[in-house]
Amino acid sequence: MSSLPRRLSQLTNATLSDGSQVDVALDGPVVSGVFPAGRLGERSDGTSLDLANFLLLTAPAEPHAHFDKALSWDLIDPPMGNLDLAIESWRDYSAVMTVESIADRARHAALLLLRQGTTAVRTHVDLLVGDDPMRGVRALVRVRDELSELMDIELVALAGPFVPSEQVVEALELGVDLVGGAPHLSEDPIADLRRLIGIAERHGVGADIHTDESLTGASTLGEYARLVRDWTAPASAGHCVRLGTLEPTELAAVISEVLASDLGIISLPITNLYLQGWQHPVSTPRGLTALRALLDAGVRVGAGADNVRDPFNPVGRSDALETASLLVSAGHLTLDEAYAAVSSGARSVMSLPIAGVQVGAVAELLAVRGSTLSDVIANASADRFVIHAGRLVAQSTVTYDVAAPLSSLNPSTPSLAETR
Repeated sequence: MSSLPRRLSQLTNATLSDGSQVDVALDGPVVSGVFPAGRLGERSDGTSLDLANFLLLTAPAEPHAHFDKALSWDLIDPPMGNLDLAIESWRDYSAVMTVESIADRARHAALLLLRQGTTAVRTHVDLLVGDDPMRGVRALVRVRDELSELMDIELVALAGPFVPSEQVVEALELGVDLVGGAPHLSEDPIADLRRLIGIAERHGVGADIHTDESLTGASTLGEYARLVRDWTAPASAGHCVRLGTLEPTELAAVISEVLASDLGIISLPITNLYLQGWQHPVSTPRGLTALRALLDAGVRVGAGADNVRDPFNPVGRSDALETASLLVSAGHLTLDEAYAAVSSGARSVMSLPIAGVQVGAVAELLAVRGSTLSDVIANASADRFVIHAGRLVAQSTVTYDVAAPLSSLNPSTPSLAETR
């Protein structure tokens, strides 16, 4: 029987990404003190956690998941590398799904993220074809409620171009938090974008829109930014792949609009690297948004995994460190920028409170065995402690047993050094 979750009052001997070693005091869900390591004494009440040899980080947040689709690849066996065929295969399979089957996969997907360190998730949910379009909504509302003490889950109604506005409203009434959609798939992207933004405005909720998810075609991001210019509700745009293909002058104009509206941008390297560029066998484009230009301009940028093992992406480990690694290798971000995108940046575009190892921040923390940020991102040790609202909600311990070199077992065998 698991002893988790467990309330914590202090973390000791932790290493931060700047190399300093600290003790951290917790007051319920809030960080109340950060001291040089060794300042806080031992406790015998089970509320202390020794993090020697662990790097302590702000817990990741996943700003763009699809729990209703997650882990369905093997069930569907879809074709690879084609967005239109992925949509078609998903639509066919979704017609036979039940609330229970969706909830089972969604729950599994959420707990995989939690195990790896993600304590907050924003997940889109399709409004489905068939007699009961709200099956996915009811399933994800159920999972959100079941896991509410372990992680924060926020729901977005993903309304395709042919989903009636009345269904979006019904999803909001059932407990969905934000309006979403994919206007770039519409015959009139700007009209569909305005429809979705209008629904959100009338119901006083925010929006998180799949935006310009292709290497060519119309660019709607600037118009999206202008439509939410005076909003106080949260607004963010996911994918924005088209932005990465624009010429410098056009790119600067769109980024100016984004900045003026403080619109959050969400990059999704795993799925976009997989889906984009199949029609370019030579000089295949990266299929990412304009990360460097956005960050240099001061835009709020977060990053997530998007799809995990479903028709839109057959791979993914539900680990924010995988996303961070891709942001370094494919997006050319620094290690610090990459981890910020999956943690503090993701929390910012999700309008969540500041978290991390600072006084007054919420205690959403991840400890990973390792000595530096480069070590942790590169090796992604599964040895981890996950803290949500000041409570230990997940921990993993890994052991390795690797055969010793023959030279160490047979004294007569010359060592490598001796043979040189």
